[in-house]
Amino acid sequence: MPLTPEQKKQYKSIGHHLKPVLIVAENGLTDGVIAELDRALGDHELIKVKFNIIERGDRVDTIEALCKAGKAEHVQTIGKMALLYRKNPKPNKQLSNIHRHQ
Repeated sequence: MPLTPEQKKQYKSIGHHLKPVLIVAENGLTDGVIAELDRALGDHELIKVKFNIIERGDRVDTIEALCKAGKAEHVQTIGKMALLYRKNPKPNKQLSNIHRHQ
C-alpha cells in the first residue's frame, strides 16, 4: 500500500534525526545487505540507508532494487541517504522508530 502524503511528511520528520543503520557500497546488493535490510526494517520499520555509490543513476537503481528486495516503501532521498519504511504487523514499541516518536 503506497504511503499517503501525510504519512510521508510525518516519516520525513522522524527520519531527519535518524542515523544510517545500513551502508550499501559500490558492489551493491549482496545477500548480507539484504539480510541486514530485512532485520533492520523488521526491528525499526523506518530506517535510513547510506549509499557509497558515486554515480547518481546507479544509486537510484540500487534504491529501487533495495525497496523491491525488502518489500519496503521509499519515503525520501537526499544526496546519498535514503529513507525506507516497511510496516511491521507486530512492532516492538521500544525498537520501532515510528512508535517511539508518537
